[in-house]
Amino acid sequence: MITEEYIREELKKVPDPEIPTISIVDLGIVTGIDVLENHNIHVTLTPTFAGCPALRLMEDMVKEHLGGIQELGTITVETSFATTWTTDLISPEGHEAIKKHGLAPPKRNCSNITMELLEATPCPYCDSDNTKMKSPFGPTLCRSLHYCNNCKQAFEGFKPVG
Repeated sequence: MITEEYIREELKKVPDPEIPTISIVDLGIVTGIDVLENHNIHVTLTPTFAGCPALRLMEDMVKEHLGGIQELGTITVETSFATTWTTDLISPEGHEAIKKHGLAPPKRNCSNITMELLEATPCPYCDSDNTKMKSPFGPTLCRSLHYCNNCKQAFEGFKPVG
């Protein structure tokens, strides 16, 4: 039987193009799944930010993955801004996947990013709090640059968006 939960589990196999250790489901961008007549599927994606260059790529990845399931009918994917994406939509599994990628996961329930909040970013490699923010601006809008004084690793922190 084709259910929303079945489709959600299938979409956990679709990686985020930028951080391939995390699925688009665990990143929180799959914000709607409708199972329609004849096993037609409609998926709604909410991107992390409006200018995300991977929007169309993610739509195509969803269509390609679900299109490979023989029992499914027509697959439609829509990008919508009706729901606002926040880092609180990242699942606990997503936080672990971000950390596995070498990024510090964002803090939860942060409606306001402050310099103090960014500076208090633990190291994703050794979990030390003995870190220093080098720059609030990383290679992408959602990241900051840090250094761990304990394990001597440079790392990026995933900024919280509330």
